[in-house]
Amino acid sequence: MKLTCYPITPLAVEMRPGRPERDWMDALPHKHAYRCLPLVIANTSGWDLLVPGPFRATWNGGPNVSDITIESPFHLPPNGHASHVVSHFGGGVLTFHTHYLFRTEPGWDLWVGGAPNHIKHGIQALTGIVETYWLPQPFTMNWRFTAPGTVSWSAGEPFATIMPVPHTAIDAVEPVIADLEKEDPELYARSFAWQRSRETYIHEQSSFENDWQKHYFKGRYIDDSAGPPDHVHRRRLKAPKPAGE
Repeated sequence: MKLTCYPITPLAVEMRPGRPERDWMDALPHKHAYRCLPLVIANTSGWDLLVPGPFRATWNGGPNVSDITIESPFHLPPNGHASHVVSHFGGGVLTFHTHYLFRTEPGWDLWVGGAPNHIKHGIQALTGIVETYWLPQPFTMNWRFTAPGTVSWSAGEPFATIMPVPHTAIDAVEPVIADLEKEDPELYARSFAWQRSRETYIHEQSSFENDWQKHYFKGRYIDDSAGPPDHVHRRRLKAPKPAGE
């Protein structure tokens, strides 16, 4: 599936595949958060849009657009183009312009939100799903302050992540509450075996310094038999390239 990215001003930001690293994961003892495969896969399941330069934004707690002030060397770009980061909506909402018009193929939308598991104190990324298979205009990425104060971004820090998602497939999903033991005895047995193994493992560990159970990471069951052949333990998305290459 092709995701076409049309720069609509000279200020289109840098775009790159999501990276697995997170500062808070690096800071944990032995970096043990990287052992959680779902976290790492989520970190790399999209394309990040990057801040072109450092800036600080301050919200005084008021409801108006003027209640957010921005200190940035690129806040007022030349040639009359819209800024990368502005106060546009009020209510403590900070708005980023990507300077792209994104186009997905029919049947696909774009999920737009903060980079997964990228945490910023004092401000929360807002999330949207945009019908980019037909929409003729760009969208913005928005964050909302959680309390009055100042936040800052560094050059190259992601302010948004985009990920294609099916347009209507989720509408056909019907959640069903069922008795696992009765409905799927084999799955029940595997789940029970995992729980017992996990309880024993945690009881025997005094820290995260030692090795850890790697069954899910390897895509294997607790008895070490093979799981599904399409298990993903690493994701490396394609980098954007000029059309025609």
